[in-house]
Amino acid sequence: MLLAVNSGNTNVSFAVFEGETFKGKWRISKNVHRTADEYAVWLTQLMGLRALTPDKIDGAIIASVVPEALFSLKTLVTEHFHCKPLIIGDGESLGIKAAVDRPEQAGADRLVNSFAAHQRYGGPLIIVDFGTATTFDVVDDEGSYAGGAIAPGINLSLEALYMAAAKLPSIAIQRPPSVIGKSTVPCMQSGVFWGYVGLIEGLVARIRAEYGAPMKVIATGGLAPLFYGATDVIELVDEDLTLRGLASLYAANRNAERS
Repeated sequence: MLLAVNSGNTNVSFAVFEGETFKGKWRISKNVHRTADEYAVWLTQLMGLRALTPDKIDGAIIASVVPEALFSLKTLVTEHFHCKPLIIGDGESLGIKAAVDRPEQAGADRLVNSFAAHQRYGGPLIIVDFGTATTFDVVDDEGSYAGGAIAPGINLSLEALYMAAAKLPSIAIQRPPSVIGKSTVPCMQSGVFWGYVGLIEGLVARIRAEYGAPMKVIATGGLAPLFYGATDVIELVDEDLTLRGLASLYAANRNAERS
C-alpha cells in the first residue's frame, strides 16, 4: 500500500492507497514544529480505525510547499513506515514537465495537480485550486504545467477584512441568498462570495483568450464545492485531485524503474 502526503500552507493531508483505491484519508492542521513522532501517534491511531497498520505500507510519496515541515514528514515515513519516500521537488526527475521560466519555483502541489488533471481529463485545461491561496494553473496539450495566476484565498480575504475594519465582524464564508445584502453580514458574504465568482470568471476568460483555445476548467480544494453551480465556468470538481495525482505519479515512477 502507498502512503501519500500533501503538505500545504494550512493543512497536511494523508491518504493510504491500494492501487488507485482510497483505503483512508485524514487531515491535520499545519504546524511546522510538529515532530515525526507526533505525526506517527496521530496517524497510526486513525489508520488503526480502518484496520491499517504501518507494516502494510510499502511505498510513500510527499509533496510539500512548506520546506520547514518536510524534515518531520520524511522522518515519519523512514522511521515509522520504514520506506524511502519520493519527494516532489527534491531534485528527482519524476516526469512532471513545467513549461515556465523558473521551474524550480513552481509549487509541488501545482505540479502534481497538473500531472493528475492531464492524466484524468486531458488538456488543455485550467485548474482552480481553492486553498490558502486561490491558484489558476494552466496545463497544455502535452500535460506540461504552463504557468497561471495566484490570488489571495477567500479565507485570507475574509480575515484581512475583519482585521482591518473595526466595525466588521468575523464571518464564515457561505453562498448568500441574494447579491444585495440588507445588513452587515449578508453584505460581507455577498461581496466576498460573488466577488470571488467574478474573480474566477474574469481570470478564466482572460486565460482562455490569451491561450487561444478552448480549455476545460477543473476545481479542487476544500471550498471548490461551494462555488460549483454558482458559475458555469467550473465544469467539474475533483476534491482529491492532488492526493490521486500523488498516487498516479508514484505508480508511474515505479513502473518506469522496472522497465
